[in-house]
Amino acid sequence: MELGCVIAEGTEGWKTAVRAETLGYSAAWFEDSQMVAADPIAMMTLAAVNTSTIRIGTGVLIPSNRIAPQAANSFATLNALAPGRIAMGVGTGFSGRRAMGHPPITRKVLRNYVETFNGLMRREVVEWEFEGRTRKIAFVHPDKDLVNTTDPVDVYVAAQGPLMRELTAEVAAHWMALYTQIDIAGSDMADMNRAREALGQRPDDFRSVILMGGTPLDPGEPFDSPKAIARGGPLAACYMHSLVESEAIALGQGLNPPPGLDDNPYIGGYRELYESYEPADARYLSLHRGHAVFLRDDERHLITGDLIRQTTMTGEIGELRERFQELKVQGYDQAIFLVHPGEEAVLEDWVKVMEGV
Repeated sequence: MELGCVIAEGTEGWKTAVRAETLGYSAAWFEDSQMVAADPIAMMTLAAVNTSTIRIGTGVLIPSNRIAPQAANSFATLNALAPGRIAMGVGTGFSGRRAMGHPPITRKVLRNYVETFNGLMRREVVEWEFEGRTRKIAFVHPDKDLVNTTDPVDVYVAAQGPLMRELTAEVAAHWMALYTQIDIAGSDMADMNRAREALGQRPDDFRSVILMGGTPLDPGEPFDSPKAIARGGPLAACYMHSLVESEAIALGQGLNPPPGLDDNPYIGGYRELYESYEPADARYLSLHRGHAVFLRDDERHLITGDLIRQTTMTGEIGELRERFQELKVQGYDQAIFLVHPGEEAVLEDWVKVMEGV
């Protein structure tokens, strides 16, 4: 199984990609969340010109952040700097939109975005709707080497639910999954394969990467050790952010919240914390502070070792190797890990784990 990393930090993030390349990582992905982390296209540019082998992508781009023609131009430009090493991960926008109080984009918008992007990268004339008008657009200098559309730019769709996995198959994209537990990873892969096979696709023709947080632990080290909290806590918190915010949005719209929330032993504390945020009409400003980057002081008491154990890839090396072996059997090609500012040493730790897989 290949190793990749996800970088969500400031303007030094490209250096993490350089470090990952020296360690043999196959990919570095940059978060696209304009109110949370540094701009991914700028960081990918620096990574592209300072590396030579590692693949560089967005993990993941939010369509509403950039119109499709601009995205095609950005990635074709990056592809000229690092030919054949550029990928576009794309999703509906968890942190990137909710951090501004907006819901994720629709499946229709995402489909149109990917299809427009792919058409432009094939140097086709495509019909594109913008500001209420539909117009034909294309790169108008196909005979000039201003950008690189010759080497492919692979598209990965971040898809956590069955409808989004169906869309991933419909646009013939690669897949980016989110890890919480090994059995869920297996059922998600089976569902993704069914969606592809229903369209006559061969699952082996597409790549599957799985995003996770967490850390290897020393023998006997507890799941709430300082290292586990620093490396596993942020993604465990993101899991709770999503639950409590989804519930609040549903209730605000007069809808039923997602089922089973009251069975979660951590939801009560997060409800209380969320409802304490001011201003009341912009609680997302506080909720998304530190999102997937660091653990806030006000939520530290809610992040237990048990929650980290349940929602991240945290454990002793032998146990983690067994999980990765199972992920390989399930069909995942690459495991990608969140790297938090100040915790870059986790890159070496994951290499040690994967050496035995």
